[in-house]
Amino acid sequence: GIKKIEAKNATKITFAPSQELRLQGGEDFLRDMFVGRTFAKGDTITLSVMGNKFDMIVTSFTPSADAATITPNTQVKINDKPAGSNGEIPTVTYDDIGGLGDEVKKIREMVELPLRHPELFKRLGVDAPKGVLLHGPPGTGKTMLAKAVATESEANFIAVKGPEFLNKWVGESEKAVRETFRKARQASPCVIFMDEIDSITPERGTGSDSNVTERVISQMLTEMDGLEALNNVVVIAATNRPDIMDPALLRPGRFDKSIYIGPPDQVSREKIFKIHTAKKPLDADVDLSKLAEMTEGCTGADISAICNEAVMCAVRELVRNSKDPNAVNADECKVHMKDFEKAVEKFGPKAREKLKEYNH
Repeated sequence: GIKKIEAKNATKITFAPSQELRLQGGEDFLRDMFVGRTFAKGDTITLSVMGNKFDMIVTSFTPSADAATITPNTQVKINDKPAGSNGEIPTVTYDDIGGLGDEVKKIREMVELPLRHPELFKRLGVDAPKGVLLHGPPGTGKTMLAKAVATESEANFIAVKGPEFLNKWVGESEKAVRETFRKARQASPCVIFMDEIDSITPERGTGSDSNVTERVISQMLTEMDGLEALNNVVVIAATNRPDIMDPALLRPGRFDKSIYIGPPDQVSREKIFKIHTAKKPLDADVDLSKLAEMTEGCTGADISAICNEAVMCAVRELVRNSKDPNAVNADECKVHMKDFEKAVEKFGPKAREKLKEYNH
């Protein structure tokens, strides 16, 4: 069906080419060519340059909306990497996160304000936070929150999985840390997100390897609070084991702000169910508030799994009842409350057992 969508004037829009491409001055060219045009995410435009045709895909825009209109003041960015490669900017917004209201507020104060208004902090003589540590049980939305911060703050985003830094060659691990921070300084304002940071920063003196993690920690310490200033760069790290991290990283001037991301309460769980079922064909008998009650102790990841499993239950039922399994009509598929109840049986209690190990 056709539905009406809301378009807003874009302050920033990002295009990604369909193949490796470097256009000198292409940002201004694209803006001037498409002033007044409205785009949705995923829209493809075909350009012809010097006889060669190639596609440009809209990967993201701000502010968050269904569609964006390019104005003469829109900042246009062209990704160096083709669409679908690892260089894409995350497009998670705060609307995609259920609950976590207080946590979002805290992280916005710590990260967005300094990146958007650096002159304010400079004038007041206040040092902006350099690092924020998100810790809590697995599946509570730590990674998702970091992606939303990068999207909403209109900053560049460098994502690093902790173990990626480790290399068998001496000196390569520290070089990887240095390179990450060098890129971030060049691309400021920038958010560096380090997932599973506990894998590379265990307390020094406890490891049995070739001291590689100790050298990585030392490099991290000097990059975050060393001689070279870290202007307009914020490091967000996520871990579910803050107890094994080296204490030198947790002192003021490094990861000086720590935010606990805990399991969602009942109101938050209902919001998460609403987000995950927004595009799913629900039957009228589905009661999301009852599902929120039934999933006490579940994390956001568990609820996502429950919603997907419920759809799979509905699909299995549709295929089973179909006369011809090869000609199933997707429009006939409806997800019922009984499908959700089956899914809760499968994924509900797992998180409750896990959470016993965690205390605030």
